[in-house]
Amino acid sequence: MAAPRVTVLDYGSGNVRSAVRALERVGADVTLSARAEDVMEAEGLLVPGVGAFAAVMAALNDVGAVRHIGRRIAGNRPVLGICVGHQVFFDEGVEHGVRTPGLGEWPGTVELLPAPIVPHMGWNTVDAPEDTRLFAGIEDERFYFVHSYAVQRWDFEVLQPRMTPPLVTWSEHGAPFVAGVENGPLSAVQFHPEKSGDAGAQLLENWLGTL
Repeated sequence: MAAPRVTVLDYGSGNVRSAVRALERVGADVTLSARAEDVMEAEGLLVPGVGAFAAVMAALNDVGAVRHIGRRIAGNRPVLGICVGHQVFFDEGVEHGVRTPGLGEWPGTVELLPAPIVPHMGWNTVDAPEDTRLFAGIEDERFYFVHSYAVQRWDFEVLQPRMTPPLVTWSEHGAPFVAGVENGPLSAVQFHPEKSGDAGAQLLENWLGTL
């Protein structure tokens, strides 16, 4: 059986090499690229992200990735976002009073966590929904987070009777926040699976199983 072909989007994010290695360890054939053909033709696309929301959105626009990501989702082609690559799929991010539009796939605003200590750095548990595929077998495990901002409210309106609402996974640091979303071809997690040991490897393997 051929290894699933995954492109890790290369737009200047700092954690791409570790993401590539983590995917290779669980059996993916990985390409690190921002070329349109690599982004569109891969069976799976991973969107990494570290740093500021606005900087990530600017970099995605600079390499023309926003349009290609949208085309993949519209064509039911699997995409996985991690860390800020998770955050950009929401409506907007607010940092230091500056609002930056996101990709708008999900409603919500990425805001500073109301915690005594930020960033939220280290291992934490998650509360995954019953029907999860992404967290199957690892619902009770801990994952590695490094972030100061998160989506703390989820208000998704089901517009059509046959529409399946997204599955939302939560965690908590100062307040509950969205730690993961599974929504048809689009999935994303706030933590770093590539830094989350065996649990993170299993999550990536679970995602590969959906390709």
